[in-house]
Amino acid sequence: MKEGSKLTTDVSTLAAGPDILPFRIDIPQADIEDLHQRLRNTRWPDELPGAGWNYGIPLSYVRDLTEYWATAYNWRENEARLNEFPQFTTSIDGQNVHFLHVRTQEANALPLLITHGWPGSIVEFVKIIGPLVDPRAHGGDPADAFHVVVPSIPGYGFSGPTREAGWDVKRIATAFAKLMSRLGYQRYGAQGGDWGSAISRQLGLLDPDHVIGLHFNTLAAPPSGDPEEMKLLSEKEKTYLEAAQRFRQQGSAYFVIQTSRPQTLAYALTDSAVGLLAWIAEKFREWSDPAEGEDSIERDQLLTNVSIYWFTQTANSSARLYFEFMRSGSSWGRVEPSTVPTGVAVFPREIAPPIRRFAERSNNIVHWSEFDRGGHFAAMEQPELLVADIRTFFRRFR
Repeated sequence: MKEGSKLTTDVSTLAAGPDILPFRIDIPQADIEDLHQRLRNTRWPDELPGAGWNYGIPLSYVRDLTEYWATAYNWRENEARLNEFPQFTTSIDGQNVHFLHVRTQEANALPLLITHGWPGSIVEFVKIIGPLVDPRAHGGDPADAFHVVVPSIPGYGFSGPTREAGWDVKRIATAFAKLMSRLGYQRYGAQGGDWGSAISRQLGLLDPDHVIGLHFNTLAAPPSGDPEEMKLLSEKEKTYLEAAQRFRQQGSAYFVIQTSRPQTLAYALTDSAVGLLAWIAEKFREWSDPAEGEDSIERDQLLTNVSIYWFTQTANSSARLYFEFMRSGSSWGRVEPSTVPTGVAVFPREIAPPIRRFAERSNNIVHWSEFDRGGHFAAMEQPELLVADIRTFFRRFR
């Protein structure tokens, strides 16, 4: 934590009632030792000479990450860093919900709910929470301060596995609206990427009297297919469409599996730590900006994220969100129009960067920024750019 930050807070001042309990991460030592033993005993697959990334994540890349995870990575140090943030659990709709709740000491701060996606977790936001909560300590304007709430999506991380069917985007958004109400916030903003974008957008549809604005770094905005409209696209916008098409053709196999056979996949990801690592690390590498180098996402941050999936045994329940999404009749191509003021930060190496003219058909776009670097995991790759854009967008609501 940056020296001088005001994130250290008396947790007793944060709980809104007896239904909210303080929480601290404390993984049993036996689980850590079991992980190290499994890493040492990995049975490795073969690989064709010169295969590179053509067949999937390369053997050499995974072996290198595994060696670091087993011998150099220190879970306890990273666990302690996460525990610097005040954390809580509460029960909503019969489901345990874990969340960070970090309040600023600045006056007139705006509450902000930030939601992660897959294969992410609360770890995605460790670099942006401090600047958002305490801009004074990070060279910013104190008037831009937020009270930050970062939940673990039901079925993910310390929210634990979901225990029944039906935890789709709408149900999760409903739970998060109840969470913000339980915390006493009657006026708040929401931010997210990946599933966090879909959940936040749904939150705006369900709770428009309390959600004052939405900020996304991912937004589903499919093209209309109108030939005349397509002729209006700029060269940059055409590259965005090409990226989306490449993803559908070459990079969406995980989506098909997780929307159709999450249980079958779960046996491998729950039993093999290296299998889980490969499944997740491939996405972090492929969906981040290669121009920033191999370690655009720090290894410790990546492995802390993977470790949370491993220790909480949520590979299966996190993947079930894809199944529930499709089972609910939802579609990335069909979205209900939203009137909530919306801001979008477009990072060029996003899986499918949105195009404004298409996004405006179903969203109330009042702020649009395009950057020249960064990818899908904006809070990890380009935290300064994302923080600055969030601050700029939400100033209009203060």
